[in-house]
Amino acid sequence: MDSWSTEERRALRASARLFAEREVLPHLTTWEEQGALPLSLHAAAAEAGLLGVGFPESAGGSGGDAVDAMVVAEELILAGGTSGLIASLFTHGIGLPHLLEAGDPALVERVARPVLEGRKIVSLAVTEPDGGSDVAGLRTRAVRDGDGYVVTGSKLYITSGTRADFFTTAVRTGGDGAGGISLLVIDRDLAGVTVSAPLKKMGWLCSDTAELRFDEVRVPASNLVGPEHMGFYAIMKQFAAERLSMAVQAYATAQRCVDLTTRFVKERETFGRPLASRQVVAHRLAEMARLTDVARTYTRAVVADWQAGEDVVMRVAMAKNTAVFACDQVVDAAVQLHGGQGYMRETEVERHYRDSRILGIGGGTNEIMTEVVAKLLLAKA
Repeated sequence: MDSWSTEERRALRASARLFAEREVLPHLTTWEEQGALPLSLHAAAAEAGLLGVGFPESAGGSGGDAVDAMVVAEELILAGGTSGLIASLFTHGIGLPHLLEAGDPALVERVARPVLEGRKIVSLAVTEPDGGSDVAGLRTRAVRDGDGYVVTGSKLYITSGTRADFFTTAVRTGGDGAGGISLLVIDRDLAGVTVSAPLKKMGWLCSDTAELRFDEVRVPASNLVGPEHMGFYAIMKQFAAERLSMAVQAYATAQRCVDLTTRFVKERETFGRPLASRQVVAHRLAEMARLTDVARTYTRAVVADWQAGEDVVMRVAMAKNTAVFACDQVVDAAVQLHGGQGYMRETEVERHYRDSRILGIGGGTNEIMTEVVAKLLLAKA
């Protein structure tokens, strides 16, 4: 038995699937139309013991580790949820880790606990209009003034930004480059904070996304997350978890599309016989399954080595790109094999097709991942 299928994790999968069937699937289309998830879903996920998986009980979480959190995300997608649902419901998966690792008791109580109880929402605010993947070049400035900081700047593409109560924000407290960046928790209701209307996107329709503006926002120094000027390194440390999580979402989406398409081609008849009886269809389905299994197997192997404390920076980038490539190929084939039905909004593979497109952009683009691999590979030569 592999570590992803222990008795405890099988029970966790069963809980996640039941939650999806009861609390998610009946409402997912409505939430996509509304452009956001209701806060009540966060509360329901907390009540089910899913929202806090992977976070310490001392902070209000449910315990477990990163693999447990990945198992929940994987199973929610396999049950019919989407990566957009995961991004929105579990935004704290990227918004809280830096804060919890810093360990400030006051911030844990004021921010982490209500978030993990499903009463509040926290977002990670790093990306800027002119910055993209260049974290070290961010421009949002935080100037120390007495017992606080005055923050001026803007952030873009912030997941759950329109609903968030707190923003774990990357700001420049020092000079140019990586060494001048810090992390501050900025409360939404502080004077000078402006949150845009939800941005309109291709996919992740149930996941609200916003632009943030900070106009001389006074933030207490007690909201500093970790040591001053160490924010860049804290962000980089969490990238492995974020990228591996996205790889899991990618191969899970692919597997869901394999399952949906297998069922469809066996049931759909053309010219008097099932689509599955045609070699061109069967072979394409086989290739979808192969790509998915390779992505899953490799991603899980990298996760295991990451959990063991090995240096897996290069392989994390490889895992993300491998899983994203597999997902891209599989969702496209799923829509194709569903034919005209696959192009319709009421067909689930259409939702996965548009939701999956962001996976090769968020958390580091495919091109950035390839650059990481190239640099580390050549450095070893």
